[in-house]
Amino acid sequence: MTGRAMDRLPGAAVLAAVAAETEAGPRAAGTVPALDSRELPFGDCVWSSHSCVCSFSVAVSKSTRPSELERCPQVFCSVTLYSPMPQVIEQGDPDPSRMQRPQGNPLLLSCTLQELLARDTVQVELTPEKKGLFLKHVEYEVSSQRFRCSVYRRYNDFVVFHDTLLHRFPYRMVPALPPKRVLGADREFIEGRRRALKRFINLVARHPPFSEDVLLRLFLSFSGSDVQNKLKEAAQGVGDEFLSCKLATRAKDFLPADIQSQFSVSRELIRNVYHSFYKLRDRAERIATRAIDNAADLLMFGKELSALGSDTTPLPSWAAVHLSTWGSLKQALKGLSVEFALLADKAAQQGKQEEDNVVEKLNLFLDLLQSYKDLCERHEKGALHKHQRAPHKYGLMKRQAASPTHSREPESVEQLESRIVEQENVIHSMELRNYFSLYCLHQETQLVHTYLPLTSHILGAFVNSHIQGHKEMSKVWNDLKPKLSCLFAGPHGVLTPPQSPQEDGLCPR
Repeated sequence: MTGRAMDRLPGAAVLAAVAAETEAGPRAAGTVPALDSRELPFGDCVWSSHSCVCSFSVAVSKSTRPSELERCPQVFCSVTLYSPMPQVIEQGDPDPSRMQRPQGNPLLLSCTLQELLARDTVQVELTPEKKGLFLKHVEYEVSSQRFRCSVYRRYNDFVVFHDTLLHRFPYRMVPALPPKRVLGADREFIEGRRRALKRFINLVARHPPFSEDVLLRLFLSFSGSDVQNKLKEAAQGVGDEFLSCKLATRAKDFLPADIQSQFSVSRELIRNVYHSFYKLRDRAERIATRAIDNAADLLMFGKELSALGSDTTPLPSWAAVHLSTWGSLKQALKGLSVEFALLADKAAQQGKQEEDNVVEKLNLFLDLLQSYKDLCERHEKGALHKHQRAPHKYGLMKRQAASPTHSREPESVEQLESRIVEQENVIHSMELRNYFSLYCLHQETQLVHTYLPLTSHILGAFVNSHIQGHKEMSKVWNDLKPKLSCLFAGPHGVLTPPQSPQEDGLCPR
């Protein structure tokens, strides 16, 4: 019996109907109910920028008496009550090809890493000057390839966007923002925050549900000065994802029977992967830092050689016999600074490439994994804890209703019964949201695994960076070697090339 049919029945008849469905037995595990032809065959949601009117009918009338509830105690613990679908105004997809809607089970995602990366690429750059009359602040130029536009955003704009996104999608992976430092924001801190904001907005722009939501479109394309108010208005006009998803109230039907054990295993796996990638990121940072430090050392080495060649201190009389030799050496040393500056430039380029193509990609993946860990904590602390407290409160009301009522007024009895019904509605809503939370967690876990091939991209960038860097530096070293011949003058002005330790007998046997 459908939810609409149940709404027309009185309380006792509804309970009887639900009990009849309970006796018929639960649906076989692993089966997926057939979708109505008017419903979308996709597990994700239909997004709307307008207000959503959502009314959930519970199969218990307010006129139901506690005695009627006691006759069907299994209703709220073993039967999923069907409610009418939320009324949603559909929004046209700006690019239908971007959303790959799989056929079959809507729980499963069918997108590859390349498809995710192709959704959008967003650049975040610092503006040349700080804005503001008295309190200076940093402004960022945010450029989206998908929307083909550039907008200017402050850090507080990112904060409002993050909060509205978390309110809109409480059961999805919303990456965290970098911290805000009020005082003492030096250049290194500002650059690190810019990189973190770039990772945040790219993860959001490539997330399947986020990428088609009005909030993202506003943030990346609205050029007005009141973007924060626009975001808040859009968030208020549309409820959270549970209210706008056509399959939210039927999420339990698509979940596997062992969803709780799968959730525990997946959480442990992601935790281990996070720790391993965290260590890899630290080592990659140290390697990139060493390359940059090596560039600085090579540059200073060349400058010291140039300073030595430019020394104008006259030689003493007893060293006049070597005047011509020292003059030739100084001239050669002065010219070597150019090659060492080139070596320093090559080493700096290698370090920069490793920062951009290796360290940043590792940080991107770590941000994704951290958002998954945060989502798991929200699921446990939010849905599960609230769901445990609600039945306890319901039990207290039931015991209070079962106590002697001879001293109570009729109005207080009616109020208590009304509160019991309201609490039953709350429990039912929490059950639906709990299953929808698991439904989203299942999809977010698939999304994390879709990003796992990023490991090969990172390793490829790491290897190519070292191959290219060593190749270019080797060429400069080889070009430098012939220029050293004038530094080794033998007896009677004969040039003697440098020898290795094995050749001159200095190597110990």
